[in-house]
Amino acid sequence: MADPAKILLVDDDPDFVEATKIVLESAPYDVAVAYNGDEALRKVKEINPDLIILDIIMPEQDGFKVCEALKSDPELSQIPVIMLTSLSQRMGETAFSLTDGMMLEADDYVDKPVSPDELLDRVRKFLEQ
Repeated sequence: MADPAKILLVDDDPDFVEATKIVLESAPYDVAVAYNGDEALRKVKEINPDLIILDIIMPEQDGFKVCEALKSDPELSQIPVIMLTSLSQRMGETAFSLTDGMMLEADDYVDKPVSPDELLDRVRKFLEQ
């Protein structure tokens, strides 16, 4: 049997990370975690994940900057990125609009809160491609 797909989960909210990690590991996927953009970019190079789930609103480097860095690196640009966003509730806190995000190369957008089933469906869709 093939090894489980590796997913890098990037979010600065420890409760969200813990809950989401449990959902993904039940699938079963091999889940690595990063709590900020800099850590995410380091871990991507270490573990070479099959998929990245990336929060947009984080301190230091936000998800848009991380996505841009990933997609502009030829070695990493093939990794699908699902952006998680609570932007619709938090538009006042970020200088980005969703259209900026769509111009970046994220492969999918999921609004928080996301149901476990929807998250797993979207993850599965990208891993099967």
